[in-house]
Amino acid sequence: MTAFLAVVLLLVVVATFVAVWRAAHTDDASTVERADAILVLGAAEYDGRPSPVFAGRLEHAQLLYDQHRAPIVMVLGGGQPGDVTTEAEAGRDYLVQQGLPPDAVVAEPVGHSTLESLRAAASYMRDHGLRSAFLVSDPWHNLRVRRMASDLGIHGFVSATWHSAARSEETRFEGYVRETFAYIYYRVFGR
Repeated sequence: MTAFLAVVLLLVVVATFVAVWRAAHTDDASTVERADAILVLGAAEYDGRPSPVFAGRLEHAQLLYDQHRAPIVMVLGGGQPGDVTTEAEAGRDYLVQQGLPPDAVVAEPVGHSTLESLRAAASYMRDHGLRSAFLVSDPWHNLRVRRMASDLGIHGFVSATWHSAARSEETRFEGYVRETFAYIYYRVFGR
């Protein structure tokens, strides 16, 4: 019985890894023309300056906005103790400095996890009659982000950026492995 459970567990992990990899290589923006919003998942910021990973996500969101894919960009993410600003505020400021209209960029400075940030976004979207969104993050995040958004009532289309993501195969593999277990954890525990 123990061997059977080990095999089942291994199959779950391998199947999830494959699903994470496949989702990472999916860009819904290649088939979906428009959505109600573009949601940018936060990442590190340093005294109001987005990290290279975060800047890459923001630049991808700007590209989608410039292509008229959605009328609003919502930047998500709270702050850490001692931070001068939140991820969302740093991201909003960055996009406005890059030329996006201030009224087209919303900072949702809530959340210390992907799920908390998406909950805040879902609440904002419900309050404003928005239902669909492009979800911008790193590629290996696609499967979990899409699932969380769906669970929260957001019709999400993943459009990750490889520009900001780690470029080495080793780092990408680590991202796939980390997200494999994060996805399993989310599916089992709902957080």
